[in-house]
Amino acid sequence: MRKLIAFFAFCSLFALPFASVAQDAKAEIVFEATTHDFGKIFQGKQAIHEFVFTNKGKAPLVLSNVQPGCGCTTPEWPREPIMPGQKARIKAIYNPGSYKGQFSKGITVYSNATTGTVQLTIKGTVEEIPVEPQSPVKLESGGGF
Repeated sequence: MRKLIAFFAFCSLFALPFASVAQDAKAEIVFEATTHDFGKIFQGKQAIHEFVFTNKGKAPLVLSNVQPGCGCTTPEWPREPIMPGQKARIKAIYNPGSYKGQFSKGITVYSNATTGTVQLTIKGTVEEIPVEPQSPVKLESGGGF
């Protein structure tokens, strides 16, 4: 019995340093930019931007959810783990519909990174599609004199 206890104590001395290394290995998400300004866009025309990020941690990064602030924004994100040092993208698709004016929309990224959540922002101004002016004079072709 003493030999068994001594064996487990001896094994735990070797396992302890590895356990602390495993606990220290965490994912870290770092975005190149967390805000994108589309500038002027037109009603009914989608605006798309890709947010680029890198896993700067020592463990695989898993994005559990990417939640837009409203139904006019659709995110697309990688479902597979992002390995340490690897880059990936989150695509934000904004559909203004018939809205006109300034907008600012948030997208929340949930992950296993040390920060937990990250807030991304897209913004800009939606304008009406310009209408070409119509001439009041109608010109008809053909018919002759």
